[in-house]
Amino acid sequence: MRLEPIANPTWTRSLGLPALALFATVVVASLLAMVAGAQPFSVLGLIVKGAFGSKFATLETLNRATPLIFTGLAVAVAFRAKLWNIGAEAQLYMGAVVTVVLGTGALAWPAFALLPTIAVAAMLAGAVVLLVPTFLKTRFGVDEVVTTLLLNFVVLLWVSMLLEGSLKDPMGLGWPKSARLIAEARLPRMVDGLRLHWGFGLALISAIVVWVIQRRTTLGYEMRAVGLNPAAARFAGIPVNRVLIKTALLSGGLAALAGFSEVAGLKGSLTLDISPGFGYTGIIVAMLALLNPLGVVVAALFVAGIFVGADSMSRAAGVPTYLADIMLALALLAMVLAIMLTKFRVRRD
Repeated sequence: MRLEPIANPTWTRSLGLPALALFATVVVASLLAMVAGAQPFSVLGLIVKGAFGSKFATLETLNRATPLIFTGLAVAVAFRAKLWNIGAEAQLYMGAVVTVVLGTGALAWPAFALLPTIAVAAMLAGAVVLLVPTFLKTRFGVDEVVTTLLLNFVVLLWVSMLLEGSLKDPMGLGWPKSARLIAEARLPRMVDGLRLHWGFGLALISAIVVWVIQRRTTLGYEMRAVGLNPAAARFAGIPVNRVLIKTALLSGGLAALAGFSEVAGLKGSLTLDISPGFGYTGIIVAMLALLNPLGVVVAALFVAGIFVGADSMSRAAGVPTYLADIMLALALLAMVLAIMLTKFRVRRD
């Protein structure tokens, strides 16, 4: 038995297999719900209702999807050029740190000038975090999977040190948290009285911009070429290392915007648990979207809906919320298999 490459996969194969993968995920999740003693269709209905059954639930799902769109875009951009960025979590926290440093009174500017300045500074900080592993990869051949993954822990420990030291709120009663952002550094709410903020709008704009870059610019063409075959791209005159550096700057900056939006839009201050794994979940989002920037928005809403709906489902049906984690893991594995079968067919020798 061997795998035979498919030169030009049909649209039915390219779209049908991923759709079948998601359907298989739902079927397996239903069986697990039955094992847990609940009605499978009832559990799935409760998840959908908990995520989109009311205005409040829908806005909370959009809120949860906001950082996932940013980290999903960061991973999709990097993976498209075969730059394996596993460090979106570190880049997110770096963006959050810069947001706190500049947004707690260091710059006494009006909101129309302060918010863009903080966002750009956060992007630069996140870009630098990914630039280091990318330089090591292009200059010395160091595996970026290892370096980006380990940087997650390095940055998290550094943030913990800051929250116990220079960034610690003197009015925080000893809790390891930063001071709150000033009003001019906060993203405004999209809906009065609810938590949805304009970080979600920024995420949608970012998805469109990334799509335009990938589909309508020379850089996007070079990124795809480097991702498909670096040797052929280099032979054709494409500066592979330079393209990887540009990819790292864009990817790290997008991940940092997740930290900016969480601090400036939702939390108002920095704590060590500001991200429950948004950087890692961004990998799932990007893979479910098949690395398509517009698909990332849909995949992020799907993942966010599962997380938000699972909380409601757990209370109503008595099924552990871990079912959501299992669903996402199954969805990722099924999607990886679907992507492989899209590009290869199984042949028996």
